[in-house]
Amino acid sequence: MSLDASCQFPAAHVSMPDMRTKPDPDHRLKVEAGQASLKGVKDENEDCTGVRVPDDEQVSTKGVAAAVADGVGSANGGKVAGEMCVQAFLSDYFCTPESWSVKTSGQRVLDGLNRWLYGQGHAEGLSDGKGYLSTHSSLVLTSRTGFIFHVGDTRIYRVRDQQIEQLTRDHRSGASKADYLNRAMGLNLNLKVDYREIDLEVGDHFVICTDGVHDWLSDEEICGEVASGECLDVLAERVAQSAIDAGSDDNATCVLLRIDALPEASYSEAQRLLNERPFPPLLAPGMKLDGLEVEAVLVESSRSQLYLVRDTHDGREMVMKTPSPNYQDDPGYIERFAAEEWIGKRISHENLVRVMTRGTQPTFLYYLMESLDGKNLADWLDAYQGKPPVEEVVAIVQQIVAGVRALHRKEVLHQDLKLENIIVDDAGKVTVIDYGSCRIAGLREHMGYRESDDVLGTLDFSAPEYRIPGSEGGSPRADQFSIAMIAYHLLSGGKCPYGGKWASASSFKDFQLLEYVPVYHHSPMVPVWLDGALKRALRISPSARYPGMSEWLYDLGHPNEVYMKAGHLPLVERDPVRFWKMISLLLAGLVILLLLTR
Repeated sequence: MSLDASCQFPAAHVSMPDMRTKPDPDHRLKVEAGQASLKGVKDENEDCTGVRVPDDEQVSTKGVAAAVADGVGSANGGKVAGEMCVQAFLSDYFCTPESWSVKTSGQRVLDGLNRWLYGQGHAEGLSDGKGYLSTHSSLVLTSRTGFIFHVGDTRIYRVRDQQIEQLTRDHRSGASKADYLNRAMGLNLNLKVDYREIDLEVGDHFVICTDGVHDWLSDEEICGEVASGECLDVLAERVAQSAIDAGSDDNATCVLLRIDALPEASYSEAQRLLNERPFPPLLAPGMKLDGLEVEAVLVESSRSQLYLVRDTHDGREMVMKTPSPNYQDDPGYIERFAAEEWIGKRISHENLVRVMTRGTQPTFLYYLMESLDGKNLADWLDAYQGKPPVEEVVAIVQQIVAGVRALHRKEVLHQDLKLENIIVDDAGKVTVIDYGSCRIAGLREHMGYRESDDVLGTLDFSAPEYRIPGSEGGSPRADQFSIAMIAYHLLSGGKCPYGGKWASASSFKDFQLLEYVPVYHHSPMVPVWLDGALKRALRISPSARYPGMSEWLYDLGHPNEVYMKAGHLPLVERDPVRFWKMISLLLAGLVILLLLTR
């Protein structure tokens, strides 16, 4: 008997191509799927299964997902838990932000489901092991990578070149079927999920099945069924029925997936983008492109150009960013340039520059941003002759943090926070610009990024981990460091917190030898507690900085008692002006004493 439709997402079917063909010329992931769930000798089917294939645009960012769950029969809420672990997972995963990585999306959805199941069981007064418990095994396919999430004793296999490989391990207390699960959804408040990434090849078959199948069929028997080449729905039901015929005393569920086509590798994808939208020529005032007239050249660098343009149709002024002709043969640069527009269209915040859209499709590779009134922080600092009010600097930093936190919530790192990339208008509103060095966790999984492809920002403001060989690389704490560098720069009138040796440091030892200079040495008006907050955010080791931006943001606006207790500091650091006044008085007293004793 098949699983009730309410417990099963419909499988998506794609025509079966010749397996000898090359990757699909449309550069898209194509998957054939089949599924079956039989109750067997039991009165009720507590298994649940589903496959979700979204529309073409979401396939490129979120992929294809399949899940199988086996509600624990001895638990009161096993059937409901199994349904939730499939239906809610497939629904909620595709609602997570596109900028989130597959790992983050899957783990957060499962963590939320686990807490609900655990709480529901305890709310109904059910004892441990009798609540809402289920296994869960899911496979997400994006671009050329598969992502596995697994809890319990359902299994995922891969069949490649007539060879079968088990990709998950059973979470049982022992090796026999009589043993109980030691890990399941809803069993404990803190969920531990097995996570794994695998490569994909055209022709790969994946089998996801419950213990009602794999405990009664050998791996070789499962492999033989999959290799027969029939319709996957037929094969999935045959596998489930074979387990029942072999004596299975449990529900029998099987999902089959086959990779029919994969996107081409990074270089080919970049070349396709380049062929569709070639690099525009270098522009000059008065020239027109796609109905946009160039009014001024704002920036020309080795990596890109910025132009102030006016839309000839509606008169709107915007900023056009075009790629540098120097990189026409660099696929990594082309992908990153395209990602800039992707970020601006999907992340909206008042302190982040907006990417603009028009009714017409561009014929060249460029994108448009809002035109901002104001000046960058370097010019803003010059206007104050290097001595801006402390409260204005704090207000600016708070707005920078707000914008960058909006990026971090979408798993995007800015990586190039510097004075020139922060615009301040006459009302004091701050806007963070330039997404050219951003690292996007979600897009890295389908755009073929390598770690070495990341643009790591500007030397004066970038975190040490970008320059230390073998370090962990970028993280939200790296952006925190850069913002703190900006704050120190503004408060000190352009000084570096680690002195002149900062620029030449290139190893962990070099950075460890550097000494932090309190900002109030350069500006006595800066409170000791504010310097304490800056000092922590500017620690060389990322783990020594604030764990989150919100905590640092609070300390910037509220005196922290830890930093207020500065009695252990020498007077020269606590109050340098007072220190030198006292030294002067002592010297004057010594001079008078010497004169009186002559």
